[in-house]
Amino acid sequence: MELKRVDDGEKGFEKVFAFLRDRLLAGSLKPGDRLVSERDLAIQLGVGRPLVREALRALTMLGIVEIRDRIGTVVTRPDVSVLNDFFTFALAQQADMPDDVMQARVAIECQAIRLACERADIADFERLQAALARIAETINESDAGGMADFEFHRTMVLASHSQTLAVLHNSMAGLLTHVHRNRRELVQAFPSMKTYLIDDHRRIFEAVVARDPDHADATLRKHFQIGDEYRRRAIVGETDSITASPAANLQTRKRANSRKTT
Repeated sequence: MELKRVDDGEKGFEKVFAFLRDRLLAGSLKPGDRLVSERDLAIQLGVGRPLVREALRALTMLGIVEIRDRIGTVVTRPDVSVLNDFFTFALAQQADMPDDVMQARVAIECQAIRLACERADIADFERLQAALARIAETINESDAGGMADFEFHRTMVLASHSQTLAVLHNSMAGLLTHVHRNRRELVQAFPSMKTYLIDDHRRIFEAVVARDPDHADATLRKHFQIGDEYRRRAIVGETDSITASPAANLQTRKRANSRKTT
């Protein structure tokens, strides 16, 4: 491994951390590679061994390296599941967290469903079908139903066979399951959601099986829009007995907006 001194103006810990990070990103360090000793690394970077040790321990907690007895520090393949907890803690206290997470979710899932139309195999179709059945089975349950909704969308993302999209989606799993559960609680005020949830997810499934990316994308986006409409109605205190269905409300609002722009 080629070593070179970094800017002496940086803090000691940051120097060590940046040194290892940059080489991991550049690919000069790969899983299974062994780092030079703490002593040699400290000399090369011009910092004390305690700072090197602190940086290595931080990287160990992140799952990037592993300190092994009689071997030294070895680069490992990080466990990306730790991102789930990170995003949950980092975003959970933000006032606009649900909306912000939903925007990220829309971006990830809409690209994922387009890829799923191209890459999904029979096993993916079977898993999606099983997830769809689970949604119907849990339609009257908040906890199990919310998890069923999440698993359907997660299965769809996995069907894209994009590791990056799967990692990003899974990193928000804690937040997304919370959002799905909250949405399922709206069923008590809006019985029409039962039909909507089952039929909409079925349409998404059928679009993927038909391998029609444009239709699948449009169907998924409409699914998100109607879900937002239910949430809006709940905020203003509406129920199914007071107004028309969310799908009808959504179309009415779109027509009204269209008239305003013409």
